[in-house]
Amino acid sequence: MIFGEKLKMERNKKGWSQEELAEKLFISRQSVSKWENGQNYPGIEIIIKVSDLFGVTIDELLKSDDELTKKVIKESKQLAHPKIKLLFDFFVLVGLALLVIKLVVLFLNKVTPLEITLYGGSFFWNFGSLFLMIAGGIGSSILKEKYKQD
Repeated sequence: MIFGEKLKMERNKKGWSQEELAEKLFISRQSVSKWENGQNYPGIEIIIKVSDLFGVTIDELLKSDDELTKKVIKESKQLAHPKIKLLFDFFVLVGLALLVIKLVVLFLNKVTPLEITLYGGSFFWNFGSLFLMIAGGIGSSILKEKYKQD
């Protein structure tokens, strides 16, 4: 039995209309209709709510439909994506911050009588930001391609 059929069967057992189920899930009636007709699938959050509402296991809902199972697996893989991407974005931002600091100090040293010294060595200030931004960009790009393939 596919998900849409299972959903309709469980909804009818409770004597609920599509509208009543939609209200309980805080979604539109059209969404329920599309799921029951196999035109679309809900996200994992809704599947959990449906499971709770009808007293069926998530396993029963997912195993009934291969398409839905693949969608949920894909969604779960993408949930890990933002956490890892955040690390690469952090590298880019730190690199950008270092570059801005260096440029501001160079500008201030040029237009004012201040002589601000950048500690850490010229190699760090000349190439540190570049390495961080490149590493962050490459890492983010690789990650994006990996999740596109899945």
